Amino acid sequence: MDNPAEWGMGALAESRRTPHRILVVSDAWKPQVNGVVRTLSVVVDRLRAEGDVVEVIGPDRFVSIPMPGYAEIRLAVAPGRKLARLVEDFAPEAVQISTEGPLGWAMRGICLKRGWRFTSSFHTRFPDYLHARTRIPTAWSWAVMRRFHEAGAGTFCATPSLARELAARGFTHVVPWSRGVDLQRFRPDAATHGAPEPWEDLPRPIFLYAGRVAVEKNIEGFLALDLPGSKVVVGDGPQRAALMKRFPQVHFTGYRENGALARAYARADVFVFPSRTDTFGLVLLEALASGTPVAAFPVTGPLDVIGEAGVGALDEDLRAACLRALGADRAACRAHAERYSWDACARRFRDSLVPIGG
Repeated sequence: MDNPAEWGMGALAESRRTPHRILVVSDAWKPQVNGVVRTLSVVVDRLRAEGDVVEVIGPDRFVSIPMPGYAEIRLAVAPGRKLARLVEDFAPEAVQISTEGPLGWAMRGICLKRGWRFTSSFHTRFPDYLHARTRIPTAWSWAVMRRFHEAGAGTFCATPSLARELAARGFTHVVPWSRGVDLQRFRPDAATHGAPEPWEDLPRPIFLYAGRVAVEKNIEGFLALDLPGSKVVVGDGPQRAALMKRFPQVHFTGYRENGALARAYARADVFVFPSRTDTFGLVLLEALASGTPVAAFPVTGPLDVIGEAGVGALDEDLRAACLRALGADRAACRAHAERYSWDACARRFRDSLVPIGG
């Protein structure tokens, strides 16, 4: 599965120019802000622009409760009956289940009851996240995840290394589906736009993290490093208050979007990605597109995006990776990011779907 040209294609690929009715069911959807929502939003927009009729059903349509420990994420409560009505009204030709939450399980049940084929996505390492928060054995959670996805005709995942891991864990219908980056929004010259931020006056070099501020991101592993210059954290999440208290010397900007986020990437010296559990990391591409090299652990995501391309450094010693990344060629970072296209991502998504009737 190392060669994208060998990745599986669904039956819809045979009629690429014929519009189809595509249903996406996801527990992660607007107004949530995360990589899953960002990916789905871009893909859906591009499919609609090419003529497909795409319906997204998310928790915003249901009575919902906040996810324990992460209030920003809402979980639909008993969505089965209403979901079935919405599905019936839309009459899909293909179904994609993007998450393993209440909506995902309910849609899976509907498909199995009706004898519909469907595809699913593996976006998040929930077994590792649950273990980090609750100490639930990962073997239990992986068994549940495998049961969920194996009922479908294909499980989309972000990278070849993740595909190999899932296959080793007993997933038998893995379909790698890469990601893209907005090369117009994230670019080196974003550094010249807008007013300076307070953190830009801090001692250089600036080591930047951007993303959710949550325990599974291992941000503490970055902030505890003995590094020259300064550390900046862009983003918000349940761990922010605790980290601000523990690391008062670190500059926390809070949530940033639009031009402010692009400027932050472009004005930093190194982007640090301390997570060991992400399945891809869109922020890696955003940083590279901004001309900023990446420091990370040699794990799924960084291994696939950075690899040996010379656009950053991967090391089990994250401090060593940060220091080596300072020497990367920023022009090469941008050139590397230009290999990733959202249009190609959307085409791969669409072509890997399957008709509900087989």
